[in-house]
Amino acid sequence: MTQFSPLAFEPDACLDLRGTPCPINFVRTKLRLEQMPPGALLEVWLDPGEPIEQVPDSLMVAGYPVETIEDRRDYFVLQVRRPEAS
Repeated sequence: MTQFSPLAFEPDACLDLRGTPCPINFVRTKLRLEQMPPGALLEVWLDPGEPIEQVPDSLMVAGYPVETIEDRRDYFVLQVRRPEAS
C-alpha cells in the first residue's frame, strides 16, 4: 500500500465508514463524491485491513485522486478529491 503524507487540507465533507464492509464503503464513498462539486475534497474514515487496502486503489482506478492517507491507530483517514470537470 502506498503511504501518503499527513493530512494537509481542510475537507469539504466527511464520511465515517468505520464498521462498513467492502464493497459498500467504496460505493458510499463514490456516491458521496458524485454529489460534491468538482474539485471538492472528501475525508473518509476507514477501518484497517481490507477497507484501507481496497478503497483507495478502487477510487484511483475510478478516476478519483487520493491525496492523503493517515493512520490514526484504530482507523485510517483518507482524503480524496472529486476531479475537476473536463
